[in-house]
Amino acid sequence: MQKVWTPPARLVFGVATLLAIFSTLQSYRLSTISIREPMDVEVWRLLILNSFGYWYVPAALTGPIFRLTHQFPIEPARRARALVLYALGGAAFSVVHLVCTMIVVVSLWPNAPYPFATRLQRIYLTNLDWALMTYSALVGLSYALGYYRESQARALRAAQLEASLAEARFRTLEAELHPHFLFNTLHAISTLIHTQPDAADRMITRLSDLLRMTFSRSGGALVPLHEELEFLRKYLEIEQTRFQDRLTVGYEIDPDTLDAAVPRLILQPLVENAIKHGVAPRTGPGTIRIAARRDGDVLHLEVRDNGAGLSGGVRAELRGGIGLSNTRARLECFYGSAQRLAFSDAGHGLTVELSFPFQLAPLGADESADAAHLVNR
Repeated sequence: MQKVWTPPARLVFGVATLLAIFSTLQSYRLSTISIREPMDVEVWRLLILNSFGYWYVPAALTGPIFRLTHQFPIEPARRARALVLYALGGAAFSVVHLVCTMIVVVSLWPNAPYPFATRLQRIYLTNLDWALMTYSALVGLSYALGYYRESQARALRAAQLEASLAEARFRTLEAELHPHFLFNTLHAISTLIHTQPDAADRMITRLSDLLRMTFSRSGGALVPLHEELEFLRKYLEIEQTRFQDRLTVGYEIDPDTLDAAVPRLILQPLVENAIKHGVAPRTGPGTIRIAARRDGDVLHLEVRDNGAGLSGGVRAELRGGIGLSNTRARLECFYGSAQRLAFSDAGHGLTVELSFPFQLAPLGADESADAAHLVNR
C-alpha cells in the first residue's frame, strides 16, 4: 500500500496560527462594536481561545484525518462503510474540539455566572456547525491532495514508461545496425583474401581491434563525440587498408564539440555510404571530410565526399538503405522534431548533415585530450 502523505506539522500549525490571529482580530472588533454595550475583553485571552480552543485542535487532528481517508477511501464496493466511519470521525472531531475548547474557556474564565452544563451545551451547539465544516474541509483537502499526488505519480510513471520504450526501440535499432556493419566489413575482407592476402590479414586484425573497442565501450545510448570519432577512425583504418591511396580522410572538428553527447554509431553509416557511393565508384582518389561545429544550442555534424553527388540511383539507395533509415529513426527516437538529416550535392560530391540539440556528455578531461589529435587533421 502506498505510504500515506500528511502535510508537514510546521506548515499546518503555521496556517492555524494565522487563522487564529485573524479570528482574534475579528472577535475583538466585534466585542468593541456591540449593539448593547462594548465588552471589555483582553486580546490575549481571545488569542489563546482562538489558538488552543479552535484552530490548534484541527491542526493536531489533520494527520489522523488524512490517515483515515487514506485507510478507508470511498470506493464503490465499500462506500457505505467509509461514509459511516467518516460520520463517526466527524462526531469524534466535534467532541474532541468541545473538550479542548471547554478546558480553555474554564481556564480563562473560571468564574462565569453560568452553570457548567449550560456552558457545555452552549459551546457545543454554537461551534458544532463550524467543527463539522472544518472536519469536512480537511477530509476534502485530503482527497484533493491525494488525487493530485496520484496524478503526478501517474504522469511520472507514464514518462518513465515512454522513456523505457524509446530506449528499447533505440536498442533494437542499434542491434540492427551492428550486424549490417559487420556483414559489409566481412564482405570487403572476402574480396581481398585471395587477391591481396596481406591486406585482408591487416583488415582482420583491425576488425578485431574494432570489435574489442565496441565491446569495451560504455553501455549508454549517448556517447561523447570524441569517443564516436575514435571508433570511426578505427573503422576508416579498415577501409583505408582496402582502398589504400584511393581514400583520404580529413577532419574539421571544433574543439568545443568533442565533449558533446551524440547517439552511438551515428556517423559510421554516413561514412559507409560516402565510401560506397562517393569513393568506390571512382577510379581516382576519393576524399571524405568529417566536420563538427556548434551553433548556439545546436550541434552540426557533416560527412562530405567528392563523388558523383545525388544521382538518381544514389538517391534511391540512400532513401531505402538500412544505414540511413536506421540513423533517421534513431535521431527521431532521441530528439523528435528537434533533429534534422539533410543531403546536398552543391559542387562536387555529396554532403550529409545532421543537426540536433547540443548537450554535454559526462566525461573526464583526460579522455577529451586523447581525441585532440582528430581536430583539424
